[in-house]
Amino acid sequence: MQETLHLSSSSFSLPKSSISPPKALKSTTISFPPHPKPPTPISPQLSSATSLPPPPTTSPNFQLQEKLLFLDSLGIDSFHCLTSHPLIISSSLSDLKSIIDFLYSINLTILDIRRVLHMCPDILTTPLSSILRPAVTFLLREAHVTGDNLPFVLRRRPRLLTKSVEQSLRPTLYFLQSTIGIEDVSKCATLLSCSVETKFIPRMDYFQRIGFSRRDAKVMFRRFPSLFCYSIEENLEPKFDYFVVEMGRELKELTVFPQYFSFSLEKRIKPRHRMCVEKGVCLSLPVMLKSHESRFRDRLDVCCSSSMPGERLTVFEVD
Repeated sequence: MQETLHLSSSSFSLPKSSISPPKALKSTTISFPPHPKPPTPISPQLSSATSLPPPPTTSPNFQLQEKLLFLDSLGIDSFHCLTSHPLIISSSLSDLKSIIDFLYSINLTILDIRRVLHMCPDILTTPLSSILRPAVTFLLREAHVTGDNLPFVLRRRPRLLTKSVEQSLRPTLYFLQSTIGIEDVSKCATLLSCSVETKFIPRMDYFQRIGFSRRDAKVMFRRFPSLFCYSIEENLEPKFDYFVVEMGRELKELTVFPQYFSFSLEKRIKPRHRMCVEKGVCLSLPVMLKSHESRFRDRLDVCCSSSMPGERLTVFEVD
């Protein structure tokens, strides 16, 4: 029994030595390095690119490139927007996306958005919560622009979206309503982006300087609010001088028909007035200016054929 136990003890000691490899084998195994893998062939076109680390996504150049690519993907002229309004550099991509989403939400199509941002890139950096949303709410609720008509108004005057309600839009609305007497401002909502001090009052003062009473000036602007948009030096003055000096008309005609200032002096007013003078006919301003060319000539021929020789026929018919 003791011999058996002794053998049994020897049998337990053998596995212990068999598990551990010889020391020489260990050192041999560790001393040999792993066999290197053959290098992967690199295309000559890619070698220079892959040799440089990619630009960090937080770099200003990378962020600007992202913003420009985003605008280009929508068909928006990013170069024009950037050069016209460099503050885009400081805006974030998420802000740009939020503004584009907002423009979609007020029923602007992608074509509308391209036009609006080309005309007024400032919209891209206008605060959404403090300026853009309040401006749209004001147009809908206070100026009573309908939702269907809102895209048309913004296509014509996108700068409305960049105006402060308190400092700009509401004072202009009150001036048009209370001072001029325009009841439905929605029909001339594009004027709401104008300044009362630098746009409206100087034109009111101009008409009073040239002989109109304040009441008549208000009547003219109420009948034709677009009169506020015309340049005094380039439009109002030369047309008024021609009206008084060459045409010899009375001021009350302009009070009735202020749309006279909307017609081209060289292409419409002068040629038609000269034709009337040659024919000996004096047409009212609406008859003389509003008709298409063929109808105007027909009207002139009818007037000439119905008048006596040497008689000057005055026609005040309103088209």
